[in-house]
Order: sequence, then C-alpha cells, then structure tokens
Amino acid sequence: MCGFCGFTGHLINSEEILTNMMNKIIHRGPDSEGKHINDDIAMGFRRLSIIDLDHGSQPMYNETDDIVITFNGEIYNHQELREELIAKGHVFKNNADTEVLIHGYEEYGEKLLGKVRGMFAFVIWDSKNETLFGARDFFGIKPFYYAEIDGQLVYGSEIKSILEYPGYKKAVNTTALENYLTFQYSVLEETFFKGIYKLMPAHCFTFKKGKMEIKRYWEPVFEADENKNLDELVDEIDNAMQDSIKKHKISDVEVGSFLSSGVDSSYVAACFKGDKTFTVGFDYEKYNEIDYAKALSKKVGIDNYSKLITTEEYWEAIPKVQYHMDEPLADPSAIALYFVSQTAAKHVKVALSGEGADEFFGGYNIYREPHSLEPITKLPMPVRKGLGKIAKAIPFKVKGKNYIIRGSKTLQERFIGNAFMFNEEEREKILKNPTGKYNHTELTKPFYDKVKNQDEVTQMQYIDIHFWLIGDILLKADKMSMAHSLEVRVPFLDKEVFNVARTIPVKYRVNKENTKYAMRMAAHRYLPDMVAEKKKLGFPVPIRIWLKEDKYYNTVKKAFMGTAAREFFNVDEIVKLLDDHRTGKVDNSRKIWTIFMFILWHKEYFGKKSA
Repeated sequence: MCGFCGFTGHLINSEEILTNMMNKIIHRGPDSEGKHINDDIAMGFRRLSIIDLDHGSQPMYNETDDIVITFNGEIYNHQELREELIAKGHVFKNNADTEVLIHGYEEYGEKLLGKVRGMFAFVIWDSKNETLFGARDFFGIKPFYYAEIDGQLVYGSEIKSILEYPGYKKAVNTTALENYLTFQYSVLEETFFKGIYKLMPAHCFTFKKGKMEIKRYWEPVFEADENKNLDELVDEIDNAMQDSIKKHKISDVEVGSFLSSGVDSSYVAACFKGDKTFTVGFDYEKYNEIDYAKALSKKVGIDNYSKLITTEEYWEAIPKVQYHMDEPLADPSAIALYFVSQTAAKHVKVALSGEGADEFFGGYNIYREPHSLEPITKLPMPVRKGLGKIAKAIPFKVKGKNYIIRGSKTLQERFIGNAFMFNEEEREKILKNPTGKYNHTELTKPFYDKVKNQDEVTQMQYIDIHFWLIGDILLKADKMSMAHSLEVRVPFLDKEVFNVARTIPVKYRVNKENTKYAMRMAAHRYLPDMVAEKKKLGFPVPIRIWLKEDKYYNTVKKAFMGTAAREFFNVDEIVKLLDDHRTGKVDNSRKIWTIFMFILWHKEYFGKKSA
C-alpha cells in the first residue's frame, strides 16, 4: 500500500510542486519515492514496500516507456493474470502486482477492471493517446480524490496533497457540512473542500484534452438463491473466506491481524494462521475487549499485543486523527482504530481486519427492524402516519413512543445507514446559514430505486454498501492505518466473497435468532459458541461518560463558543445540546461529537496553525 499524487499539464516549477504534494503523504509510503515529470504530466509516488521489495518501485513503465502507472493497493490474483498475459506475449520485468495492471491495460483497456481481484486506486498515463486513465476498486477500500483546475486534472490518494497545488483556493463546502450533520461523515461526491471530489467506488475515468469522463464499471447486485440449503451456504461462505484470507496473506513481509470481541475479526484471526493479533481497549469494564482478545489468541495459538488507551491519550489524539482523515468524521471508534494501527505498526507492515462482513452478510442489529416493526407496518400508511403524529406530540418519554414514530415512516424516511444524527429540522435550528440542500431522502433515493423490488433487509444492506461502508468504515480504516504506515487488508471485502454473500436468502442473513446467521455458522467451525453468537456491538467508546465530566465538558464548551463555531453554528443551540446531556436530560453525546469533530477538523485545515 502506498500513496500517489499528480497533475496534468506543465508548470514552471512542476517538480517543486509535485515534491510538496508528495511530502504531504509521506506517511503512506515512507520506504521510497518516485517521480515521472514531462510537459504533459507530473506523477508522484510514495512507497510502502510489501511485494517484490527490490523491484516494485513506482512510477512503473511498460517495455517501451509510453505507458506509466502509479498504483495504491494490492491485486490478489496478479499471479494468475501474469500467466495469462505472458501467454499473450507480454514481457514482465519484475514480480510486482503493479506491472500486471500495466500489461493488463495494454491488452484489455478498461475491461481489465472486470478481471482483477483486489483493492486499488491507480492512474495510468498513456502517452501515445495522451490519455490519463484511472480507477477505484469495487467497494471503495482505497481512496481517490481529484479536482479540475484551470483545465488540468489534479489528483491524489489524500486531499492534503491536492491542497499543495498552487491553483487550488481552499474553501469550506457548507453543503457538505449540512449533510455531514445528518450522516456523521462526508456523504457527497464533492468533499468538504469546494471543488475537490471523490472518485466513487467501482468507477473509472479518462481525462483527455481537458475533458473528464467518469463511468461506473461494476455494480453489486443481490440475487438470493432460495434453492440453496443452509449447509450448502455455510460451506460456500467458509470456502470463499478461506480462499480470500489466503490471498490476502500474500506478502513479502509479515502479516498480523486486528482482533476485537466481535465474530468478524475473530473469524479472520482464527483462520489467518499468522503469529500476531492486535487489540485496544479503555479503562472501563464495558469498553474493554483486551481480556477476550488475549483468551482467544491463546486458544488459537497466536500472540496478542494490546494497548489500554487512557482517556488523556484519546483526547490528545483527536486533532491528529481529524488531520489524517482529510474530512471530518464523527465516528468515535476512528480514534480507537488510530491506536490499534499504531500498536500493530510496531510489529508488522500488514494487518488483516474484519470490515465488510456486516454489509455483506446482514450483521447490523438495525437490520432486524423490519421484523420488529412488522405488527405496525401491516397497518395502512395513513393510520401509521396519524399514530406517528400523536406519538411525536407526547412531550415526555413513554414506552413505545419511538417504536410508533419509526413505524410511521417508510424505510426510505427512517434508514440512511447506521448513523442518523440530525434531521433537516434540527439542522436548520443549529446552523447559522442553512442551505436547505439536501433532504436525506434525496441522496438515498437513487439507490433505493435500484433495489425497490428487494426485501427491506436487502435494501438496507445496499444502502450501507453505498453510504456507510464507504463514508465511515473504509475511510477510517484506510486513513488511520496509513497514518502509521500500516497496510490494512479486508478479506470480507473480496469480490468472490460477495459473489457468495449476494446469493444468501434473507432468512439466513437476519432472523429471530441472530444477525449474520449463515456467516456465524461458518465461524462456528473455528470459534467458541460464545464468540460466534456474540451480539453485534461495534467498537464501544465511552464518550457519553466523558462529556459529563468537568474537564471534557469544558473542553467541548470552549470549542462550541470559539471562532469556527460562531461562523457556522448558532452557539446557544449547540451549547444547549451539551448542557442537556450533562444534566442527564437527554443523551446528546453523538450529536455533540458530530459538531465537535467538525470544529476540530476546521481548526486543523482553516485555523491559524494551518495558515
């Protein structure tokens, strides 16, 4: 795993600009650097050496030096593709997976993307055709950002490298802020920096003569096979996972594994047959998974390395985390991931992790909601809406109130993923200058429309794959690991694993017994029952407790009354959220955190220090 950046065209000081851009992402590749600069393009690369340590440097060229690539990621079937391409007459200079992309592009063009298996973001400069071609992997494991400035394309693995390009004028995208307050992450294609965009997962582009063309090259499609029985499915899941873990272990350096108390990382750790696992926890009984991780590691014969994160360490790390994240992210577990990556990086260069299992196999507890709401959703919608209005009008907490309110809404109204922070009315109340753009249903509607004939659980999984997985789960996995020059690989997020998951009937994904039902049955083969059946918790972080303590209440209140807060928010309203939480009137911890993370991010990129 590495980092790249660059721009088309030529400037008087192209090399100096490219060097500045590369230096901003040195954490992604501290082992070496490379540049390709001419009158048409400047391409920069920072390398973290994983495969073919001696000969895998980039930029990398074809035999005639008219095609050059920079690539971030791993191609897990590169050995098979290499044999296929050699049979077609291509000559290879090294054993790096990067070269497979060069010759694959020569042979297949864009169709290469249908052949590869892996995680990737790359750009290829084809000098014969004066074309820049780039792509991002199927699920968005690796990041890719770009901006069109003065007719040229500027791009990078991280936004901070693009900020070094002299033609870019830094400004906050207030529309991104408004929607972040609902989703807890940057949800739009345009980032928090005006004019800088994400290339979305499973998309590729060509840039030629100042014109950018973007297209989708692959689509995740769920198609349940009701003819398969549970035993068949469990065999297929386990076979696919064992093959994926084997492929994800291909490396010329040692590979470790993250380990929490959940079934996903435990399944991977129990099967990866490595020597080291890594865990973090907090000094609160309900927020500490270290004892569990040590016990499981001992059972499967692996050493476990752990870190107990102190409250002070956690809070001190938040500004660094928001800097490395590029855009504000309000997920408290991102900081914990920062520390587990830091711990792992002291011992290995590569670590496996369990991201993606919930989205593929139906693991989130919220996926059980269609079952629990079934009694009320059988009522006609006008009746449900009326009951919802009555429930909302009740000024105090009463059992069943939230159930009726949720049941009065359509799935599209109530579900945007695993986080729903501020609704549109609440956003308008706390923002100083609300734009009114967009209602959350406007953003999810095109995706709901594609799966409107599927059951509600599948619809929720589809939304999470296109929103939550990209905007939260994979963003923090990439940015927090690369902050410590660590490559994180995710065996669940494999194209072949998805090809099995997509066929599982909903009754074997989510049912009255548990979530991820069929996948848990596969995990049973390697894990104790108490682990395989463990309820989904996420990564617990005690922010609810901290925000009631004087020290951290005052830290947040100071930020809520500072310059950035006064620029974007109605200070009285956000301080009220904080005070109501402290007095126990209502748990506002996640809403407070969402605002606080934006303010700290703004300070990192727009405050005096950044200037």
